[in-house]
Amino acid sequence: MKLILLGTTGYHPSEQRHTPCLMIPECGVVLDAGTAMFRVPRYIETPALDVFLSHAHIDHVVGLTYLLGVMHLHPLDRVTVHADAEKLGAIDEHLFSEHLFPKKPSYESRPLADEVAVADGGRLIHFPLAHRGGSTGFRIDWPGHSMAYVTDTTASPDADYVEKIRGVDLLVHECYFTDARAEWAGVTGHSHTTPVAEVARKAAVGRLVLVHVNPAATEDDPIGLDAARTIFPATELGEDLMQVEF
Repeated sequence: MKLILLGTTGYHPSEQRHTPCLMIPECGVVLDAGTAMFRVPRYIETPALDVFLSHAHIDHVVGLTYLLGVMHLHPLDRVTVHADAEKLGAIDEHLFSEHLFPKKPSYESRPLADEVAVADGGRLIHFPLAHRGGSTGFRIDWPGHSMAYVTDTTASPDADYVEKIRGVDLLVHECYFTDARAEWAGVTGHSHTTPVAEVARKAAVGRLVLVHVNPAATEDDPIGLDAARTIFPATELGEDLMQVEF
């Protein structure tokens, strides 16, 4: 199975990164719809897409407006957007207000079910995350391999979601701040390096890829990889267009 990191920053795009959007082409699954959504057409392999939204903050949903272009470049039989019902309502009312965007793309909105079947025998479940306005994490299991996506939350090895991701082959987790800015993680509802690595270790995952990094960080290592790898050696920094086999 291959996951493509189309966008790996949060809040706003930078010269190097777009806001959150991940894709599993062979399953037609897209996780979040940030500014990197414009990259989806080059990777489409299926006649339909299922887009799962962690929450409705603008950096995670603005790419829904890009679906007009996505479907023009690559006509699809169906696009379904899955999210918490309240978030779907907010998107319809605000993002697709006629004062903000002229035409809503032709997609189906579907409140998150307890379990969603995905291609190749996969099973997606979701779980709540602590974040202002509420966020949602996802886990997908296929026969023989699994992954989880956790973003927009303050990581803690004691958080309830740790048991939901236990034993996955791949964990993609937000890491907005370095440990030097731990206080800001608590203030903004985001994560810093050490607790994310501790989550990966406690959940006994196979591999950790860090995303949703600070777009204002200009250093080559914006999250402190050495600190993370001291706790959980199989840690990588996600980059836009990086392909992760799992």
